[in-house]
Amino acid sequence: SFEIDMADCGPMVLDALLKIKNEIDATLSLRRSCREGICGSCAMNINGLNTLACTQSCAELKGGDVRIYPLPHQPVLKDLVTDLTQFYAQYAAVKPWLQTRTPVSPDRERLQSKQEQEKIDRPSACILCACCSTACPSYWWNGDRYLGPAALLAAYRWIVDSRDEAQGERLDALNDPFRLYRCHTIMNCTEACPKDLNPARAISEIKRMMLERQH
Repeated sequence: SFEIDMADCGPMVLDALLKIKNEIDATLSLRRSCREGICGSCAMNINGLNTLACTQSCAELKGGDVRIYPLPHQPVLKDLVTDLTQFYAQYAAVKPWLQTRTPVSPDRERLQSKQEQEKIDRPSACILCACCSTACPSYWWNGDRYLGPAALLAAYRWIVDSRDEAQGERLDALNDPFRLYRCHTIMNCTEACPKDLNPARAISEIKRMMLERQH
């Protein structure tokens, strides 16, 4: 427990944590980088909600003491630093890169329309902070097999990319009782996302595509 003078501190939870680290307890460990809600490094559980410390205002947290924990159900390395090795491995498992077979001239890009680009605009905004996956009960209990909302949102981003030519292979790889279908639409992921994305909707769209392939 720490007490700090907020009159002599920046407004965000990250400011308070850095003040503690710089002035009170230098052993306090946490991740942070951009301070602008872009890198996702400072994701943690603040008063029961997974969010980014750099965008969470202390003034918005009501009820006195602010309770800060590492992201839930992840191995804790030290204090607020969790081991996200498996989380990143699950992201890599969906092959988050453009897969094509049709050759193009090296002096031109693979073009898409404005409407096609808009389909991937919001899913591409994911910063891999892990707030959504670590807020998901299905991920807590089946994290070794269920890919989780962050990885599935990334998979959706490439499945609907008009330039990608591996949609069938991507859907085949997800057609598994655990990799995709452990999602029970609890919606914790959407509530926790600090970028206002909707992983649950993306997962539902993947399930819809699976059904359409069967007809």
